[in-house]
Amino acid sequence: MICTDSKILVVGFDEAGRGPLAGPVSAAAVILPDAFPVEILNDSKKLSEKKRLAAEKIIKEKACFGIALVDHKKIDEINILEASMLAMRLAFEELEIKLPKWCEQNKITAWKLEGITDGTRSPAVDFECRAEPKADGKYPEVMAASILAKTCRDRLMCELDKKYPAYGYAKHKGYPTREHKEICRKLGPSPIQRLTFKY
Repeated sequence: MICTDSKILVVGFDEAGRGPLAGPVSAAAVILPDAFPVEILNDSKKLSEKKRLAAEKIIKEKACFGIALVDHKKIDEINILEASMLAMRLAFEELEIKLPKWCEQNKITAWKLEGITDGTRSPAVDFECRAEPKADGKYPEVMAASILAKTCRDRLMCELDKKYPAYGYAKHKGYPTREHKEICRKLGPSPIQRLTFKY
């Protein structure tokens, strides 16, 4: 909803899992309320797991958010950059469904969206959205998105570790560690391997 006295709501976008050799890429889109405790936020990579999980809980309680995953097959099909943009767009679509009720709960009667994406490219959304490198360390909404994207993906990779225990996904989350590369050379790719990535 847009009118002349609309409240500007900032949508922060970020992804997790562009660099791994296996598993999906995840993305989140987040709008924070005015009174959100931003001091708990940071780039997800700079927070301990304990602090990430504590922040995730508060974000999910107070923010309007969406989270999406794009799997390894789609990554191989369209490349990791396009898959990341797709995940962001899907995350926003989930957020958009929740937005009217969230605005009502926060006594927002009219709003206009503006987006900030970490990186150099923005997802295909129907409102102004700018990309900025290292935005995940500057803007609370992007920090929150980075936390949700990472905790979602890490949790999934731990679940996939139970299914494919030989590959050590709970430990390295699919990133190209020496251990991960060696086990792939020894056993061959796992069923969730990104086959277009170099080993």
